[in-house]
Amino acid sequence: MELSDLKRVIQGIPKAELHLHIEGSFEPELMFEIANRNAIALEYDSVESLKKAYTFSNLQEFLDIYYLGAQVLIHERDFYDLTWAYLCKVHRQNVVHVEVFFDPQTHTDRGIGFDVVINGIYKALEKAKQEFNISYKLIMSYLRHLSEAAAFKTLESSLPFKHWIDGVGLDSSEMGNPPSKFVKVFEASANHGYKLVAHAGEEGPVDYIWEALDLLNVVRIDHGNRCLDDEALVQKLREHKIPLTLCPLSNVALKVIQNMEDHPVLKMLDKGILATIHSDDPAYFGGYMNENYYETAKALNLTKDQLMQLAMNAFEASWLSPEGKEKHILQVKKYFNTLNV
Repeated sequence: MELSDLKRVIQGIPKAELHLHIEGSFEPELMFEIANRNAIALEYDSVESLKKAYTFSNLQEFLDIYYLGAQVLIHERDFYDLTWAYLCKVHRQNVVHVEVFFDPQTHTDRGIGFDVVINGIYKALEKAKQEFNISYKLIMSYLRHLSEAAAFKTLESSLPFKHWIDGVGLDSSEMGNPPSKFVKVFEASANHGYKLVAHAGEEGPVDYIWEALDLLNVVRIDHGNRCLDDEALVQKLREHKIPLTLCPLSNVALKVIQNMEDHPVLKMLDKGILATIHSDDPAYFGGYMNENYYETAKALNLTKDQLMQLAMNAFEASWLSPEGKEKHILQVKKYFNTLNV
């Protein structure tokens, strides 16, 4: 496919985003706006100087600045504005379904009420559902660099809002914080009706993916790049149709891979894995959904059929109803069948 056609084709694809940290969509301009509104001084004197800091050698360097940015989020309006800005952006990119992560501990540890955080996020999601017809699921993540006891406190805080929350995840610093650290709180979360996902095999070893599956009983792996190190794991993922939510631009930015040409998504598709593409923390990593699709397609020379497969996989991997999945997958097929490229 010609590059001149590629952006147009990607723009038109109906897309589902399943791996997005709402705090990671915090654009510098909005960060400064909210910081000024809340009379908080940032360590950077301008949007430009902040953007220059978005050069990372690893996951931890990113997390340090990610948590720094989150400090300016104080009021319900702040969380609403953050979420609404993301939803407006992806609406323009033809994203029709989102499954959004939020990190309550990043805020409650600063004395911000759980209710303040979730009310702002929820109201923006509901508005996008009404105005943009974007469907959504909400996923509460436990921070893995903190203790399981701290995760249990977060679980307890979530219960008055469990009718708004669809699942729980596990994110933050992966190395040295294996999934096995959180077995009890994941079991308790499942008992409360939450679906389970976990980040694994991004910087961490393939063993972390096994632990997430066998000990935490997750239904989806976030990242999972390292799965190709283990053919038995590949077989399990394929046979059980366990999705991977991959984030290509994030992987390059955090040096999980050195170049986009090294990204494993095409090998995964060839092996029959339910691989999908998402943006992770788009404000920090240089792109939202369309940019991730475009850079991946350009680097790996993806065909029209492979692009269609990735788009369909995301709806298949989503937590939509079977009818909802089928509706969107048919729309993807219909769109690609009308293309003349």
